[in-house]
Amino acid sequence: MDAEQLQRSVVESPELAFFSGVDVVESTGSTNTDLIARAAEPGADHVVLLAETQLHGRGRHARTWVSPPRSQIAMSLLVRLPGVDPAALAWLSLLTGIAVVDALRTTAGVVADLKWPNDVLIDDRKVAGILAEVATGGAEPAVVVGIGLNVSLTDSELPVPYATSLILAGAKETDRTVLVRSLLAEFARRFTAWRDAGWATNDLAAAYRERCATIGMLVRAELPGGQRLTGIAEDIDDAGRLIIGDQAVSAADVTHVRAAR
Repeated sequence: MDAEQLQRSVVESPELAFFSGVDVVESTGSTNTDLIARAAEPGADHVVLLAETQLHGRGRHARTWVSPPRSQIAMSLLVRLPGVDPAALAWLSLLTGIAVVDALRTTAGVVADLKWPNDVLIDDRKVAGILAEVATGGAEPAVVVGIGLNVSLTDSELPVPYATSLILAGAKETDRTVLVRSLLAEFARRFTAWRDAGWATNDLAAAYRERCATIGMLVRAELPGGQRLTGIAEDIDDAGRLIIGDQAVSAADVTHVRAAR
């Protein structure tokens, strides 16, 4: 990645003026962990951290992964949400998913979709994951949202069989600097609109539904506590929950079984 170009973009590009700074490090344990630690610093807001490689990248349920250096975009964003209803904080990861899908569609030229709640798919294979974590400290709610995007991984380097990368998907653009700029621009646009709407989620919910491949699928949901729910994913409600049959699910590992008829 061209760190100098990204740093200049924050100063020179109006679409990236939302961000206060972009740091790129060669290696770290976890970009999310690093920014959570920075959240207690006065004035830390709208900060971006990227790593050429992560040694202890984290996903949901404390899952870890390691990818070859410079084969992935490992990026975290620190934002504060003054006046937001704590119940709406979960929408930040869903907003980020919308931004990732839109960046990949427009810049990489791939048909990307969302799998609820926080995976990005190409041809039903995972190309990116998102993890949002609330940071303590400060008078205003602060959230760190991490994005892990597979760019140039080969078949043998994929972490799981159901994953993919932009190279494998035939993306027209795989320059990570270009992709990061697009990801940041889409995130800034979506976040600014959400903030300006007083953190109302109506528009976000509509945008998420349009991009969500889970709706209409027969799904299997592994719920906290070991429970399992199988049924048709009917909708995403205004709280960001997945509606399976007549049940609203706020947290689960979801598997697409087949398209509903």
